Amino acid sequence: MTAASSSRLARVLDGAEEVADEDTVMDVEAQTEDAPQGFCVDCKDQRARVRCEECGDEYCRVCFNMLHRKGKRSSHAPISLTPNDEASSDEREEMTSADQPVPSAVSSEPRVDAGNYFIERAKYIPIRLTLAERKKLRLVEAALSVSGYTDKVDTPGVKKAKRVHMQLQDICSFLSSLLIATDYTAGKELMDSREFKEHEEFFQTILEIGRRHKVMNPEKMRGEYGKLIYMLQDSSSQEVQQFLDISCVRPLKTVFSYLEERGAEGVLKDGLITVATREILADGVKSRNQLNRESMEKHRAIEHLAQKYSSKRIEAEEIQLCLYSIGDNHSFLTANRDPVNKMITYLTTLFNPDRIEEGYDLSIADGAGGARLSHSHAKQYQYVLQSLTLWKEIAHDMFRLWCLAEEDLLSPDNRYDLKDTGQGLQRVQAAPRVSKAMRNILHSTQQRVGSWIGSSVVHLGDNNVPNALIFIDKYTQVASILNPIVIVLRNIPELCKNPQIESYIRTTFGGPEKLQKDILLDFFRSAFDGSGADNFYDAGSCIDGRLTSAWHWCSNISEKPFYPIFKLAGFTSFDGEFQK
Repeated sequence: MTAASSSRLARVLDGAEEVADEDTVMDVEAQTEDAPQGFCVDCKDQRARVRCEECGDEYCRVCFNMLHRKGKRSSHAPISLTPNDEASSDEREEMTSADQPVPSAVSSEPRVDAGNYFIERAKYIPIRLTLAERKKLRLVEAALSVSGYTDKVDTPGVKKAKRVHMQLQDICSFLSSLLIATDYTAGKELMDSREFKEHEEFFQTILEIGRRHKVMNPEKMRGEYGKLIYMLQDSSSQEVQQFLDISCVRPLKTVFSYLEERGAEGVLKDGLITVATREILADGVKSRNQLNRESMEKHRAIEHLAQKYSSKRIEAEEIQLCLYSIGDNHSFLTANRDPVNKMITYLTTLFNPDRIEEGYDLSIADGAGGARLSHSHAKQYQYVLQSLTLWKEIAHDMFRLWCLAEEDLLSPDNRYDLKDTGQGLQRVQAAPRVSKAMRNILHSTQQRVGSWIGSSVVHLGDNNVPNALIFIDKYTQVASILNPIVIVLRNIPELCKNPQIESYIRTTFGGPEKLQKDILLDFFRSAFDGSGADNFYDAGSCIDGRLTSAWHWCSNISEKPFYPIFKLAGFTSFDGEFQK
């Protein structure tokens, strides 16, 4: 920070100078730009590979397939724009990534193809916090918990100049508090000099720790993370930067970047990494001896890799930290992706799309029981299956989506519009990186399930899903919806070991097996009935509406006839924990 900018910042914070006033209220409308020459007219960031003569537009292959999937456009024939109809290497990777074999995270045998998989995954897996970093994390959490940043700056009717002044005051106060709590002498000097530039690395480091912790633990910092991201978002804006003149944002420290910086990325290509990072699960099938044997194999694999790839640039303990971080990602997948897999298993084993079992018809009708959609039994079966499959793919790629979301949120060139969306005052901001990733995930999901029912619209940067932060928050809740249901279904046989409860279940529901199937029937029908729509005229079959419909079912759980069974199984809420 130059002396002139530092002096100007001090005058603004002290009230001696005002931010240049404007007569307009803070209102940044998103501009719609034409696609650059030779690029896809839809996503605007991929080279055009095909041309549709009927539409008169040029598309990348992903966008063409998505937009011409059904309706009148399905008969449109693409004309290749590339020689020999060859896609670029990046495009081939995007189109086929979903079909590539994925090495099992819990396989006991090394896989020869593990290298590429772990290299790509490691680019988005954050490094586990060290003890010293956890001490700094407590400071960040404490400072954010008492901050009222968004309550102050996100208020309607405030002129832009006044809002920028409030942002500067709160951002500088927050940064100063972090430094004072860490080093009182340095903090006192900062308060006197206003020279934030001298401590830029400290601010970047301590705030990156908070962001990294949140990505690894989505259930933590639920209120604090939003304030942190919005504060960093404002600190990167051009209006604040002309006074602050420092960057508070640095890329997340990931396993790949950490190893590559130290020349040890070869560990990710070693076939033994599959054993070293697998999760040891006591699933009730493996014996105690088998679990102990797998645990010892994992421990030996970690020690072997740490010694093999350690050098003057990286110690064995650091390699172990990276391996533990990959293991944390596998634990995340177990907690967030496995419940979706279990629900898919319940659907495919207990229900048949081609045959309706008496009393277990999945069909729904618009207007009946709050439904906004009309589906036959087979159509509803497919609709539920494709929705669950999409949620599974999103959970599998959540760390990558989260990193892309932060890039969208914190980009200084990606401005937002503060407006009332019907869900309160929200920061409406485009999310091009997340949108592109979601289009690819949706396209691969459509290929896997074979057909698609309902809307394929991905709401991002509009009134339904205002920005990438809201998107991430919504999809990290999938496990919160499905886990309690899976746990209740699993605990019903255990409950029946009590004679009184078994008698109640048999008398009221016809037995434990029928009870389990009744719960699933109600969920597969009512949680996927389009009741997530914003109004009566819009059916919630879009990508976002499917999840909102499931939350609507959760909000009505207390009215279900099987709710007492949920309570007996230890259920507290879909946003809490099970009692031990």
